[in-house]
Amino acid sequence: MKLNLNIANKKEWLVKEVPVIISGPCSVESEEQVLDTVQQITSNNRIDIIRGGIWKPRTRPNSFEGIGEVGLSWLKKAGEAVNLPVATEVANAEHVELCLKNNIDILWIGARTTVSPFAVQEIADALKGVDIPIFVKNPINPDLNLWIGALERLNAAGINRLGAIHRGFSSFDKSSYRNAPMWELPIELKILCPDLPIICDPSHIAGSRDLLYTVSQKALDLEMDGLMIESHFNPSIAKSDAEQQVSPDDLTIIINQLKVRTSGSSNKDFTNKLEELRAVIDELDQELINKFASRMDLIEKIGSFKKENGVTILQIERWEEIIKNRTFLAEKAGLSNDFIKKLLEIVHQESIRLQTKVMNNSSILGDSK
Repeated sequence: MKLNLNIANKKEWLVKEVPVIISGPCSVESEEQVLDTVQQITSNNRIDIIRGGIWKPRTRPNSFEGIGEVGLSWLKKAGEAVNLPVATEVANAEHVELCLKNNIDILWIGARTTVSPFAVQEIADALKGVDIPIFVKNPINPDLNLWIGALERLNAAGINRLGAIHRGFSSFDKSSYRNAPMWELPIELKILCPDLPIICDPSHIAGSRDLLYTVSQKALDLEMDGLMIESHFNPSIAKSDAEQQVSPDDLTIIINQLKVRTSGSSNKDFTNKLEELRAVIDELDQELINKFASRMDLIEKIGSFKKENGVTILQIERWEEIIKNRTFLAEKAGLSNDFIKKLLEIVHQESIRLQTKVMNNSSILGDSK
């Protein structure tokens, strides 16, 4: 089912050329810093929008929380110096009013704000009757409905130049990323609303300069419309998120290395071969579905057998055995351990649901077999 959003054609207001490049400092620190950074990053690159943080919601106090209102005029002047629109983050109605007062061109709602429908509604109310583009970053937790809900609230307030920003999700799992990409969520959003422009924020996903190119290229390969990359004329002295900001020279290197691929080809040989391979995949998928159906039939029988003998659904030793054995088989077959574990977890959850239904004729009681 598609999202019922009344949004403007992205090619008319945003996507003149793919990818859209949004860049600038994580935080506006001084008039000289933002102007110097903006002039350097635009001298050798096609930059479409200048970004700069004015208010910075930090996890703990006593760290740099943004320069505040005075930085809005500095950001605007920097954009005017290079003849580009400027964008910043807002977290409440007061921020909106100050941005409008200072003629900021584009606003975005940050991940910590998107998570609160009350805060988003406050911003939406402050924007009623205002014609300004708004981007919505995904919430910090992987909740697609929160992301969609924020977009819907803004759209209901009359905002139709609307876009989304994918900046990754907080996770307890140890990873090389600052925020887990969880690409499946922006992909799902893209499927639900194909006309919605989606920008990737590789700076917040990566958390370090070393991973910026890889994340940026992955985003373009998934047909995202653009990138928001944080840059600073001297990242080593940045007052916030120094590790993930790049110098103007490094930004140029990243942009020049990016490959923009098309969603199709006019080459008939390519098209024919692709259709042949997809036909084989269709057949394999049918086989997989039939195998899964057979497996679930056995799961129901196991559930009945456990019920008759007073045995619990949870069988820790069996589950550990499955994980160990299947990941070993997957590795031998050249499959990723992460992939097979995720697949097994999904199958596991469905097994629980079926066995619980058999045993108690009720909803899921847990998440283990």
